[in-house]
Amino acid sequence: MLLTILAEGAGAVGPLQDPTFWVAVGVLIVFAIMLWTKVPKIVGGMLDNKIAEIRKTLDEAAGLRKEAEALKAEYEAKTAGAQAEVEALMDSAEKEAALLVKQAEADTKALLARRKKMAEEKIGAAERSAIAAVRAKAATAATQAAQALIAARHDAAADKALIDKAIGDIGKTLN
Repeated sequence: MLLTILAEGAGAVGPLQDPTFWVAVGVLIVFAIMLWTKVPKIVGGMLDNKIAEIRKTLDEAAGLRKEAEALKAEYEAKTAGAQAEVEALMDSAEKEAALLVKQAEADTKALLARRKKMAEEKIGAAERSAIAAVRAKAATAATQAAQALIAARHDAAADKALIDKAIGDIGKTLN
């Protein structure tokens, strides 16, 4: 390219007077200075540093990903364990509920039997009380009827004869 520029510039005007010649020389000087001051090495080092940073970031990201996957696996295991525990608790609760229902049924039957027995005892007591009340009323009615009959059939003379007889019987037993 430089030779092409030099060849073209060598035509009508001398190469020292052609601006493209001087641009080409300037570019060559800039490249020479860059090579002499080791700019490509510096740029390469900077790029290497950037690549190392990116590699380090990628390694950190890979490590974080592995940690995240490990945590995910751990939480999935815990979730599965928790699910199994929930199912075990549900089974246990259902069994306990069934036992409580059976116990409640047994307690209810026992309570009903006790209440039935108590009711029968109350009925028996009420029957006995009613019979006693009827007997008492019958005795009272019989006593009143007897008093009425005695009052109607006995007079003072009959009473005197009974009293004399009772005193005589007492006297006989004393002798």
